Amino acid sequence: MSAPRPEPNYSALVNEKNPFREEAHSTDNEDNEDTPRNSGVMIHIVPETSKARWNHIEDLDSFFTRMYAYHQKHGFYVITLDEVFQLGQFAFVVWLVIFATHCIRYPVLFGDVPPITNSSKVTIPDVIVPGGECMRSFGALTWFTLIMTGILLFFRLVRVCYHIAQFWDIKKFFNTALKIEDFQAELDNLTWHEVQKRVREVQSEQQMCIHKEQLTELDIYHRILRFKNYTVAMMNKNVLPTRMSLPIIGSCGCLSRGLRFNIELILFHGPWSPFENNWHLREEFKRTNKRIELARQLSRQIMWVAIANLILAPFIFFWQVTYISFSYAALLRKEPGVLGSRCWSQYGRLYLRHFNELDHELDARLNRAYEPADRYISSFSSPIMTVIAKNILFICGGILALIIGLTIYSEHVMQVEHVLTIASVLTVVGVGARIFIPNENMIWCPEQLLTTVLAHVHYLPVAWRGLAHTENVRSEFERFFQLKAVYLLTELLSPFVTPFILMYSFRPRAIDIVDFFRNFTVSVVGVGDVCSFAQLDVRKHGNPDWQITQSSEDDEIPAEKEAKFTCDTNQYTQGEHGKTELSLIHFTLTNPEWKMPAQTKHYLQSIRRHALQDLNKLKFGMGAATNATVMEQSLLSFGNMNNEYTSIVHSVLQNHSFGLPAQATMQQRRVNINQVTDLPLGHASNHPYGFEQMLHQNLYDVSTMPTPSILHNIQEGEVEDDARDSDNMQYAHPMSTSMTRSMEKSIRKGASKIEGKIEGSTEGLLYSLYGQHPQMPGDPHETTTADMCFSALFLHEVHHRKMQRRGIRLEQSQRQLWQRPHQQDLQASAPTRTVTTNIAESTPLLGQKRS
Repeated sequence: MSAPRPEPNYSALVNEKNPFREEAHSTDNEDNEDTPRNSGVMIHIVPETSKARWNHIEDLDSFFTRMYAYHQKHGFYVITLDEVFQLGQFAFVVWLVIFATHCIRYPVLFGDVPPITNSSKVTIPDVIVPGGECMRSFGALTWFTLIMTGILLFFRLVRVCYHIAQFWDIKKFFNTALKIEDFQAELDNLTWHEVQKRVREVQSEQQMCIHKEQLTELDIYHRILRFKNYTVAMMNKNVLPTRMSLPIIGSCGCLSRGLRFNIELILFHGPWSPFENNWHLREEFKRTNKRIELARQLSRQIMWVAIANLILAPFIFFWQVTYISFSYAALLRKEPGVLGSRCWSQYGRLYLRHFNELDHELDARLNRAYEPADRYISSFSSPIMTVIAKNILFICGGILALIIGLTIYSEHVMQVEHVLTIASVLTVVGVGARIFIPNENMIWCPEQLLTTVLAHVHYLPVAWRGLAHTENVRSEFERFFQLKAVYLLTELLSPFVTPFILMYSFRPRAIDIVDFFRNFTVSVVGVGDVCSFAQLDVRKHGNPDWQITQSSEDDEIPAEKEAKFTCDTNQYTQGEHGKTELSLIHFTLTNPEWKMPAQTKHYLQSIRRHALQDLNKLKFGMGAATNATVMEQSLLSFGNMNNEYTSIVHSVLQNHSFGLPAQATMQQRRVNINQVTDLPLGHASNHPYGFEQMLHQNLYDVSTMPTPSILHNIQEGEVEDDARDSDNMQYAHPMSTSMTRSMEKSIRKGASKIEGKIEGSTEGLLYSLYGQHPQMPGDPHETTTADMCFSALFLHEVHHRKMQRRGIRLEQSQRQLWQRPHQQDLQASAPTRTVTTNIAESTPLLGQKRS
């Protein structure tokens, strides 16, 4: 049997120093010694090529990224078809532009010249120029465009073939190693969590990564999101240029897809980027004495990229106009109001993204927040614009009614010149005017709607609290959630704006970028160099204002039993807006089997313990006469989001009841909500009184309070060994053993977009409130989503209370996030910043970590 041909992108293990592989070799040698050498028996040994095939993958970053794309894009055949069609789209756009420019007789088409056949009716052959005649009319510019197009098509064809070959390799990996057939139904019904679990099992068997025996969930996320984590961290620390001051417009957002592409090209993918390869930062970027030289080099590179963008701007603009026109022409014809819809901006998607959050997880969160965000924006209306829009709509409707009436009487009306054009323009103007007319039958609460948005997106400026009704907050929120027309206009103008942003806004930050890579890069065994923020270390990158510290907890728990948590950070090294803390909670919910470090576990334990202490306060009536506790306010905000979450809150409160029929009481109270509010179905929870009154009735009823044993379980039960047996798990999921096949089948429909385990997570804050025998309503996946929403609201409330106790105004907390370590403080009256600078500069690397 001939030996199999070695696959591309992989290297053999013969010359690699791999302790795991050496152990396997020694075992094979011992087995061979058991067979007598001179026994006269011929033994034919077939090599296990299927196992050796996936040993030591040289570039695991690219491999895991393609593997994730393969899963999310529905398999090999869909990806191949998409690649081929994208290549065909490029060729079609060029052909259509040249055809429309040289091969149509426009005088004949418009009726200015009679047709060549002298017939009374214009035919297609009269309008279209024959191929030979059309090519003779090509000028030098057209031939240059065709030559350049041919060259680009050739390179894109090579790239498409290369991508298809790579994804064919991924297809074999899914079919042979992961045992997942390439059927769309089977692939779509597997969550990414299940695929990731099988990948870790393959690592244990075949050692794809030779530097670690086992790969953790965090390792895989690091490799897929290595560069995106750096981008999110730089956005969080205000290193990236996100605003630009224009002479007339003023300050506005400037982060477009083109600008993001250029920034990623400069920092990560370009030939002169700080990264030597996908997993290793160049050594000179880790040295303090090279910072000035590297900053100058990076500044020159940014300048040349800006000049290249300026030269290519007309061509990029022409391509974007053509591509957007072709993409939206048919849609605008049927739905002119699509330009009045809204979408999440590039700035919003980057600002709202967690560390270690995959694309489908981000999309799921933003999709859930779309409806309340749209309702929040729609709750604002300008009386002047409303009056003007109504009159414009009245005039357009009158003219259209006249045209339609005349057309019904005689069809020759539509043959009059420009009548159809006038009707189309009036339709578009009318649809645009309708955007400024509010719905008179709906009444929304801006503060509650913005709280609902916050629960899903997890990050909004803290200065907006209590000011959701103001026009300033509304205009700032439009930076995250902008009109589709504004989004398209930003992308169209991006080719001309991007060079100036790179030159005058991004280039001066070159030394900040060099310092950022040096100070916030750590080396992880088996993964390489990663952004230290992505390690989710709340001790080194946490923000004390977003954490439950010992001083903020009650003294009800004995000190000798309390799990200690300390935060060793400063303004320079801490994540802003609770990014580290919320990212950690999100990652633990989407990856509940991840074995977290002890400090991380203690932090999560402190949150759960603090939540239960708040409930104990209410149990003994300690919070009734004073302001609402953190837990009470979080439950109010959470329960007011929608009816489903209201039922979850009631289930939490009724779980430890000793005599109340939870289900009957919950249904009766939900009916009372609808009767009291008298609002349309689905908006009953918007009423500010009904749910709050019922929540207070439950909170201050001693029979519904958690027993003290729960607090004891949180204190001791959660610090047990990670290898505990599943039968002794304290928070066993209620659906894991009783889920029917029909429900599992319905949940698995489209499971590829589900966040985390399909069975849900038992690591959240809501589960800790249930105690030992949870009976949470709904399917497990939705319960996990609700758990993350509630955790986000709880941490924001903790942060708000800390700011109040310290007497810090919210406006002052929105400080300049990035502290330059190389600058000397010019103000002698600000010693705090000087201390922070020295600390940051003295730690060029935060240390070597092992995942």
